[in-house]
Amino acid sequence: MLPKLTENKQEITAKMLESASHALLLLPVSKTLPDVPGSAALKAVMKRRDLKMDALIKSPVAVQMPGGTLAVYAMLKADASTFETHEQVRKAMALLLAEHPRALTLAVFGEDAFKARAAEAAAYTALVNAVPLPSRKSKADPVLKTVQLFGHQSTDGFARVQALAEGNVLTRSLTVQGPDELTPGVYRKRIKALAKQYGWTVEEYGFDKLKKMGAGAFCAVAQGSPAKDAAIVRISYKGAKAKSKKVAFVGKGICFDTGGHNLKPAKYMQGMHEDMNGSAVVLGILAAASKMKLPVALEGWVALAENHISPQAYRQNEVVTALNGTTIEVVHTDAEGRMVLADTLTLAAKAKPDLIADFATLTGSMHYALGSRMSGVFATSSALAHQASRAATASGERIVVFPYPEDYDGSLDSTVADVKQCSMEGEADHILATRFLSRFVGDTPWLHMDLSGHSCKGGLGAVMSDANGFGVAWGIALLDGIKA
Repeated sequence: MLPKLTENKQEITAKMLESASHALLLLPVSKTLPDVPGSAALKAVMKRRDLKMDALIKSPVAVQMPGGTLAVYAMLKADASTFETHEQVRKAMALLLAEHPRALTLAVFGEDAFKARAAEAAAYTALVNAVPLPSRKSKADPVLKTVQLFGHQSTDGFARVQALAEGNVLTRSLTVQGPDELTPGVYRKRIKALAKQYGWTVEEYGFDKLKKMGAGAFCAVAQGSPAKDAAIVRISYKGAKAKSKKVAFVGKGICFDTGGHNLKPAKYMQGMHEDMNGSAVVLGILAAASKMKLPVALEGWVALAENHISPQAYRQNEVVTALNGTTIEVVHTDAEGRMVLADTLTLAAKAKPDLIADFATLTGSMHYALGSRMSGVFATSSALAHQASRAATASGERIVVFPYPEDYDGSLDSTVADVKQCSMEGEADHILATRFLSRFVGDTPWLHMDLSGHSCKGGLGAVMSDANGFGVAWGIALLDGIKA
């Protein structure tokens, strides 16, 4: 549960600051330090450390006040991007949250437009980092219970900020759970519980049903697991006064990925319980949209399975038939994500949405291309690509849009099937994976996000944990563009 957030349009006073245990004060850029509470103590600290005023733009400064308050000061550029603002606020707030306070005070100063932007960034950063992620440590740290904001009052009680934080926390909470905690079967039960909480409808396509339907690509991966609990789950949300347009979000939900017969070495198998992150992003978007009561019609399609090594597991050189009739030559069993997505995208496209957007921790080549601070996106049109980029700018979740021209298809030519699953060379695999997946969406407008930025050591943007929930805020910003 998120902490209670209260707002006060009145600017914080020296007495209020003295009564706080932990406080973050955000200031506009200026050549001189404005007359704000605690400024004398801040000046003394900066003098002792031989810091100039512009140091507050580059790095926050913590001050231990005479009465015991830990106050952190930072200056934010008025023209900074959402990502830059979130990064600066996160670094400042980390100095406070490291002490695990039960109460946090936020204060913003300056012109009204600056205060509104700073307050939103501060509130989101506080809320999204307040909830501890699932852990089985024997001793838990104290939890942040209240956040008090001075200097700005929103018109809606920061309803949007709270919804985004809730969706992000859900995504990260699911992502970090170990493979013994979040099996496909447990995951399916969790989705049903979330459906009751948010008012969704749920339809499950279990392994046996998918086998009868001819979903050979999904079942090839799922058959290696001794527990036949894999499924494609369809989740539906329809807001009041929803417009006629319908958006489908599709997510890869591989709860653990051994690599199959092409077994991963230990270094690359570590962390593979997070290979279901794409499905968690879908649920996070649906949760945020439901909390905000967006007037949209959404469908979530999540492909839940494990990629095991066993006598029943699929093998190289097999040929399987996907749900849409495409025959696929298996080249590498560790390219399982595109297999489960193939049939899931086919089901999503059959429902005739106006747009499909899928999320997947899909290729190592995207990580090599971008590292862990951005994710890659592919789009079926330049208009969609621009829409995706605008959503990235607005949300602070940065992307790079990649091309995926048809001439790359030659690398997927097969002598025994309609298409190869991948190539053994591994060159431009992020593009080849997209070319492969494009066979399963038909003519539906489509965005594909390869989540190279889903985990970043030390945090990313507003989020302090390595698992950062990349894609949730972007997805809501994307919906904003569709509504507009």
